[in-house]
Amino acid sequence: MDNTLFDLTGRVALVTGASRGIGEQIAITLAAHGAHVILSSRKAQACEAVAERIRAAGGKADVYACHIGDLEQIEGLFEFLDSRGLALDVLVNNAAANPYFGPTVDTTIDAFNKTVDVNIRGYFFMCARAAKRMAKQGRGSIINVASIAGVVPVPMIGIYSITKAAVISMTKTFAAECGAQGVRVNALLPGPTATRFAAALVDDPQARDEALKRIPLGRIAAPDEMAGTVLYLASDASAFTTGSCINVDGGFLAT
Repeated sequence: MDNTLFDLTGRVALVTGASRGIGEQIAITLAAHGAHVILSSRKAQACEAVAERIRAAGGKADVYACHIGDLEQIEGLFEFLDSRGLALDVLVNNAAANPYFGPTVDTTIDAFNKTVDVNIRGYFFMCARAAKRMAKQGRGSIINVASIAGVVPVPMIGIYSITKAAVISMTKTFAAECGAQGVRVNALLPGPTATRFAAALVDDPQARDEALKRIPLGRIAAPDEMAGTVLYLASDASAFTTGSCINVDGGFLAT
């Protein structure tokens, strides 16, 4: 087997929502395989702690604070790349919002707007800006972190489920249009994962028990179990893969 398939040496990877959870593990994994990783989230200090771990292990990492629900901040993020003379080979759209847990009919306008602004508008314009840059160099990989909730809506997180369904559609739309320019666009669909972001589901005994009944592997995922799929999609190992939405859910959707 070609051992260079997963080698990201010399490539720049931008990971949003990289301060903790799945994003943190993705950033660490991409850096361990040679990528120069740009870690982004709303709080630079939290990302800096992850960047220090990467540097201590011999990797390359920079930090830029960005709230992707704010279009001006997205522009600032790409201007930061330009100021450092950095190309963009990999974008991992991982930052997400899920501020409301309860009946969908009771979703407030504030919760609706916050979720849509980050999970749809933010992802869309991050994809658009990245795809244009990547097209100029004739190659690139965009990975959107969606959710199995975008396939089978999860009770009590209705608007989140709706936005993740949009991310799945968005992924296929960009993949269809950008393939001719050498830009691949795929999605990771995590199942229940032990992160602070998913605490409302994972830490609730009833919700956890209901989820476990649907998972053939019989457990909740650890955040680092999502990183391998992203490495595959970021690397040459997936050179002929675009428009794919890969479930990493312990078999949840199979049931």
